[in-house]
Amino acid sequence: MTASNLGKLVRNAWAPASALALMSLLAAVDVAAANRLEDVQFASTSSGGVDIVLTMTEPAGDAGIFATEEPPRVAIDLPETSNAVEKRRIAVGTGAASAITILEAGGKTRVIVDLFRSTPYETRAQGNQLILSLGAAHSGVAQAVQSSAGSPMDPARTVGEGISVQGIDFRRSQSGGGLIVMNMNREGAQADLRDSGDGVTVLFDKVNVPDANVQRLDVTDFATPVQTVTLDRARDGARLNIATAGTYETVVYQTENEYVLEVNPLADGSVASGPGSLLTEEESYAGTPVTFNFQNIPVRTVLQLIAEESGLNIVAADTVSGNVTLRLVNVPWDQALEIVLRAKGLDQRREGNVVWVAPQAELATYEQALADARLALEQRAELATEYVAINYGSAEDIANLLTTEAKRAQGGLAGGTQGQPISAGFLSARGSVSFDKRTNTLLINDSAEKIQEIKKLIALLDRPVDQVLIESKIVIATQSFARELGASFGVTGAREDSNGNVLATSGSLGSAAFLTQQALNNRINGQSSGLPVTPTGVTQQRLNVNLPVLSPTGSIGFALLGHSYLLDLELTALEEEGNGEVVSSPRVITANQQEAVIKQGDEIGYVKATDQNGFITRTIEFKEVLLELKVTPTITQDGRVALDLFVKKDELAGFISVADQDVPQITKREVTTSVLMDNAQTVVIGGVYEFSNREDVRKVPFLGDVPFLGNLFRKKGGRNEKAELLIFVTPRILTANSSAGR
Repeated sequence: MTASNLGKLVRNAWAPASALALMSLLAAVDVAAANRLEDVQFASTSSGGVDIVLTMTEPAGDAGIFATEEPPRVAIDLPETSNAVEKRRIAVGTGAASAITILEAGGKTRVIVDLFRSTPYETRAQGNQLILSLGAAHSGVAQAVQSSAGSPMDPARTVGEGISVQGIDFRRSQSGGGLIVMNMNREGAQADLRDSGDGVTVLFDKVNVPDANVQRLDVTDFATPVQTVTLDRARDGARLNIATAGTYETVVYQTENEYVLEVNPLADGSVASGPGSLLTEEESYAGTPVTFNFQNIPVRTVLQLIAEESGLNIVAADTVSGNVTLRLVNVPWDQALEIVLRAKGLDQRREGNVVWVAPQAELATYEQALADARLALEQRAELATEYVAINYGSAEDIANLLTTEAKRAQGGLAGGTQGQPISAGFLSARGSVSFDKRTNTLLINDSAEKIQEIKKLIALLDRPVDQVLIESKIVIATQSFARELGASFGVTGAREDSNGNVLATSGSLGSAAFLTQQALNNRINGQSSGLPVTPTGVTQQRLNVNLPVLSPTGSIGFALLGHSYLLDLELTALEEEGNGEVVSSPRVITANQQEAVIKQGDEIGYVKATDQNGFITRTIEFKEVLLELKVTPTITQDGRVALDLFVKKDELAGFISVADQDVPQITKREVTTSVLMDNAQTVVIGGVYEFSNREDVRKVPFLGDVPFLGNLFRKKGGRNEKAELLIFVTPRILTANSSAGR
């Protein structure tokens, strides 16, 4: 265990003064010791390590070994073994070893090696001797070390010998990490993990890899820190190479014949609070990280160690038994507990700081028995009847909510007749509920306990609904500007020359003919042919150019009468400017999630003619010209308002004559939308902006293009129009108190 709290646990447990407490912790069963530890020796090796030799009367059998990093220690458990070594503590001071402590309790002996620093280690058996090598793998014994009987040590196979890889699997964990799972043919595989920061290498001592399992997996598509996974043979066993990308954290555990390694991503190089999840459910773990390295340790002992680390009271059922092999590195204690439970088919139930651990089937049977007993009590409970008055809601609606079979009642109490009961739902199997529409009352028949539960639910449901005041403004703004310039110009004249020819000019044929007739009259009256003919005639007929402003706001006229001619000139001008604004402000109050509609306007009537077999039938029909607001508000949990809105503003634009009938022409403006707003916030939910710019020129060809003088031969007009439509909405939440005060 690497956590400081667990370090204190180990430090206190292994202190000589607390030896009896540790012995009681390790004693799973009290059996008579069949083996005996007779001697403990140590010797340095040529590679700088140290070998610690335990000599017993018989082979060690299933010895358990685990290590801690704070403080650094290695412990060996010898089951069913008594201690015959006189010294309880042996000073070493060689290599990484500081001292050796020997403890015995309940037919089990534990040998604890205190270290100066964490160091690699391995164990191997030679006859009746068990050798712990610290600091160098396969170091052997450099110096002659014998037991007290003087017999030399015989070579024997190591712990991992005879193990082979049965399969390797890769999958993506729920935390986004890469999960590598290796299955062995049996437990006891010794693994050495080396993390270089750019990749992870795991060496398995004396583990065989069959040809079918020598493979390389490209797992880039899984989007994890793991890029490739390569399993091949090494000189002394198996090698697992994992190529990574980015920053990551490794979590490893070993349960019996399964070795699991998870490579979790770290965001921006930060330190993760713990592994994402090695389990199937999406869980988060917050326990203190621990490191366990146990070989064939009793499950009950692991549970006691976790209880000391977590501060919880763990109660294990009598059926919790068996041993487990664990290798957990930097794993939160609560996740370590889950792993142990899953490995042995156990489950837990927690109440406060007490955790009950038992097999899953046993817990399921216990909980099923509790549920059956509860149902049996409900079946035997006495029924009671209670009347609950509903203040704000509908008794019929609440009765339907309390049942799963939402049958509509056949009517409430009328003249003392009760509505038909509805059963099931929140009620018990024997319960029923009916309602009285007239008094808005629920009639509940059920056990007293169920009635109290239903009354609490009704108190939650039967409360005043908040209301919403929706204020809206529809603004239609128009702006127009027009300017026109026009001119009327005419030259009229007539003259009789010395030869008796009459020359006449005017703005029209009629005016010229009139002048010619006047000249002939002068001749008939005996007037001299050299006398001028007086220009006369209708003014409009004398105009050569007639482009006036139709409705001028200003005009000026000029006339020049000569001896034989008349010059007419009139200039007209118009400038028009208009600004208009129409504001409509509909307001409506409605309950939460209830639609409200408000309308205002006129109906325009018109005559419609229908031909039926040659007979014309005339009827009067109407078209609505309305200002309408339709809204459904929803108050959110955070105090905002969601609105489903429909706003319409119609105007009568005029009438269109169709077959001698006048049909109204209606200008429509409307918007349909959904919007989420803060309380009392005003927003523009819609707007239309229109702009029109028009220029017109009417002129006499060629003459109208002459500079300066061309203004007498053309008419100019320009018009600018702007129209803008804006719709403003403001919702205000009215609570029960605020709406009552309005």
